[in-house]
Amino acid sequence: MQIQRQPIATDDSIAAFQLTSLHFGVPGTGKKVYIQAALHADEVPGMLVVQFLRQQLLQLESTGRLRGEVILVPVANPIGLSQAIHGAPFGRFDLATGVNFNRAYKHVAGELSGTLAGRLGPDAAANVRLIREQARASVQGWEVRNNVEALKKALLELAIDADIVLDLHCDNDAVIHLYAGTPLAEQVRDLAALLGAHAVLLALEAGDEPFDEACSRLWWDLARHFGPQYPIPPACVAVTIELRGEMDVNYSYAERDAHALLQYLARQGVLDIPWEPLPPPLCEPTPLEGVEPIAAPRSGVLVFQKNLGDLVAAGDTIADLIEPVSGAVSPLRATRPGVMFARTAHRHLLRGMQVCKVAGTSAWRNGKLLSS
Repeated sequence: MQIQRQPIATDDSIAAFQLTSLHFGVPGTGKKVYIQAALHADEVPGMLVVQFLRQQLLQLESTGRLRGEVILVPVANPIGLSQAIHGAPFGRFDLATGVNFNRAYKHVAGELSGTLAGRLGPDAAANVRLIREQARASVQGWEVRNNVEALKKALLELAIDADIVLDLHCDNDAVIHLYAGTPLAEQVRDLAALLGAHAVLLALEAGDEPFDEACSRLWWDLARHFGPQYPIPPACVAVTIELRGEMDVNYSYAERDAHALLQYLARQGVLDIPWEPLPPPLCEPTPLEGVEPIAAPRSGVLVFQKNLGDLVAAGDTIADLIEPVSGAVSPLRATRPGVMFARTAHRHLLRGMQVCKVAGTSAWRNGKLLSS
């Protein structure tokens, strides 16, 4: 294992930050895998999963069973990890700019559609090599304006040319669920089954340029731009993995999740370890456009009638909202069938706050599909 540290903020008069990455295997000897944790720095489960991955990868590397390159970033957001408000961690948004740490990554496809003109050919593998070369150059040329953009550039430089990108997050309170690009539906099936995901949410473009799309969407955008005469496969399987809820930090979950990720990498030819039988999937992929976000229509005490992972029908009461002074009860109902995969951990809400999300099978939304 090699450890690399990259300065993020170096001003003498303020706090300095550095990004640490752990490098296993030999670059160029097989597939490149990039795994990061806690890009939203107050989402802790992934950090514990990475500790189990580190231990296992050290052993696999020392015994010659690593067939590719794996980069682990145990803390993808040292800036956010340092933020707290009145004792509460605050790692989703940068306090200086208000920007979400998992939004506004450089999407290189626009630039590459120009730099690749006249250079692609009929060989898909050669096209992939050229696109990765140009993608690296594009990210290196990103002129950043502040420390948060410097962090995003450093992360993207590590990941932009990877075959597999796994971005470990969690929700407020949730069962395991995944976000990926629609062209990757078949490629993420095994991963979803191994993790026991209750929802796999697919979109061609989720909006606001999250990290996983910065790595993967360039491939189908370029394929659409250049057309079928120049074969461009979806060469980066980038997935955002939501590891349950914020409080689900324990050794049992972390060891189980790390084991599932290692089994996935074995099936991808990265690790030389025995394959275990694939568990039956808990869900089929569904469109991100089919997710129904349910918000509180008024303030009140929230009492859930449905549990995480439950299938709900259109019209089912998911929760009651009780106004504590008047005693008025407002049932909150799903308008479409699906599975409730995420919900708030708070039990008193103000008007407009998010209550839960239900993953349905039919697309009906458009525009920006992710929460803020």
